[in-house]
Amino acid sequence: MSTVDTASRPEVEGPTPPVMEKSRRNLVFVAIMLGMLMAALDQTIVSTALPTIVADLGDAGHMAWVVTSYLLAEAIASIVVGKFGDMFGRKAIFQISAIVFVSGSVLAGLSEDMLFLIASRAVQGLGAGGLMVTAMALIADVIPLRERGKYQGAMGAVFGVTTVLGPTLGGLFTDHLSWRWCFYVNVPIAVVMIAMAAAYVPRVRSAAKPVIDYLGLVLIAIGTSLLILALEWGGDEYGWGSVTIIGMFAGSVVAIVLFVVVELRAKEPILPMWLFANPVFTVSSILSFIVGFAMLGAMTYLPTYLQYVDGVSATVSGYRTLPMVLGLLTTSILSGNVVSRTGRYKIFPILGTALMGVGLYLMSTMGPDTGFWLESLYMLILGLGIGLAMQVLTIAVQNTVPYAQMGAATSGVTFFRTIGSTFGTAVIGTMFTNHATPLLASAYAEAGVDPASVASPAQLHRLPDATIAPIVQAYADSINFVFFWVVPVAALGFVVAWFLVERPLRDAARGRASDMGEGFGAPDPAPSEERLARMIADVMQRERETMFNEVYQATDSVLERADAWALRQVHVLERAGEVATVRKIAAAHQLPPEVLTPVFTQAVRTGLVSVDAGRMRLTPLGRAEFARFITAWRRWIDGHLDDWDLTDPEDRRVFEKAVTRIAREATAEDSEEWAREPVP
Repeated sequence: MSTVDTASRPEVEGPTPPVMEKSRRNLVFVAIMLGMLMAALDQTIVSTALPTIVADLGDAGHMAWVVTSYLLAEAIASIVVGKFGDMFGRKAIFQISAIVFVSGSVLAGLSEDMLFLIASRAVQGLGAGGLMVTAMALIADVIPLRERGKYQGAMGAVFGVTTVLGPTLGGLFTDHLSWRWCFYVNVPIAVVMIAMAAAYVPRVRSAAKPVIDYLGLVLIAIGTSLLILALEWGGDEYGWGSVTIIGMFAGSVVAIVLFVVVELRAKEPILPMWLFANPVFTVSSILSFIVGFAMLGAMTYLPTYLQYVDGVSATVSGYRTLPMVLGLLTTSILSGNVVSRTGRYKIFPILGTALMGVGLYLMSTMGPDTGFWLESLYMLILGLGIGLAMQVLTIAVQNTVPYAQMGAATSGVTFFRTIGSTFGTAVIGTMFTNHATPLLASAYAEAGVDPASVASPAQLHRLPDATIAPIVQAYADSINFVFFWVVPVAALGFVVAWFLVERPLRDAARGRASDMGEGFGAPDPAPSEERLARMIADVMQRERETMFNEVYQATDSVLERADAWALRQVHVLERAGEVATVRKIAAAHQLPPEVLTPVFTQAVRTGLVSVDAGRMRLTPLGRAEFARFITAWRRWIDGHLDDWDLTDPEDRRVFEKAVTRIAREATAEDSEEWAREPVP
């Protein structure tokens, strides 16, 4: 068991979170949630609209870039925007990100060619990355620590919900309005969100001046972009052996090597290279990349298959992907709850990648004659696998890295999932285009149909089935080819998953295992001490029935429990800069003042509290007793987290800052304090 230096009370960097009424907190949360909803929704909303977009704008070879440009820009923005928030204030950056996002949305809706749409989607992605990162940071600014896990879990759940809503809404807009409304719908939401943020979100800026690794950011952006472009254009725009493609691959390698060199020397690297010395981080990052690759790649092209091969509308194609999404959500929740109870997590990525491989293979066998229920079963199997593999990776990393590395490691795993999604969409798009182009050319000739007259699924399926049969089969063969060649990626994940080291789950990590936000959530810029503070708060919430009794007994105080309770209530209001009165405390606990008057009268008699014109203050004795209570509380935390090893000085520093953060924020909050015991 570690021993915490209870005499040491270091200050936490950064401002004390503002104290605000619950009603205003909820309005702030609605504004933040709207921003997160828009950013998450636009990852998937275009998937069902893509066939119609291609029919209107042409250039089917660049179809995947409508998704890829968004994801890549989002990943790049998420790296740096969090630090901009520290420099200029998160409220301002949140609003600027919303303006950038909605500007990109308007431009995307006005697009008249594919390249303009792709560029507009990149602008959207930059705004989305800013919205996601600053949304998570704003939660830490305005939500009390006792409730933060609940709110952040809800933010993570947004990603699960938008996985369902995105394709369905995209189909509805495409069929009943226009595909352009997939983008225009963001405008009214953004107007409401920006207005609410201006009115209710407080201005909070970090006291510490962040260091931004600009060179590392530029190098990883260049390296990733060149690699994706080479994979996208190879065999389509240019031959694989052409100077252009070889040059792109070479430039990508050079940029990534330079990125590694820069990261080894950077003061605050984007991706610390020493993380890869931890095998759990390395394995989890590879698996996160593979899961992202399979999930977004499949979700992007499934609606295309359903519309061209099965002949369903864009709306119905959104509904038809629900088995995959429901399977994904079900096993994400189930695996998290099992891990929370048992502490065992290695089996889930193994089973998940195996099911992913089986699901992808079965989907590669689908054809025009495959029935609805069989297709749904295949999608369900793929979704079950993705959910099993996705949920536990963040928890595995948080459970094994030193606490000082927790922030960088968690962000790293999320970053690899986003990059995996980007690569998955690009690579699958390349395979689809290269395979479909000759097959469709032959099919159009066989059917005697002008390709321009059947560019959209609706146009194609207006013709007799016998006429379009070769074209439908060509689409089926092309997309099946893609699913088949993603099976080896899932197989690689299955092999890699066996190398995931399973270690006993820390108490702090166990409490967050069932939080779907850990598996689905956006990049979280929170420093290690903030993440650790949330984990400790989770442990305290689970043990709140006995915590105050045990802490009270450990103080060896001569005070009655009622005196100790009154002491804490006055201290909370004093630290918040408010006047402590019996009436205010009674109102906070929804009790008549007459019920609490005897409690505070006794506290005055024992010398803990003084009263002047109804205003209560702690006496020197009261402050000393409260300090004893805090000391016992810190020892309680140490005793209930006896699986920690704080021999490393950096880990010890982070632990101390986390505990002090909890103490500071708990006493800065209103008197509806977290884990409060009943009035004695």
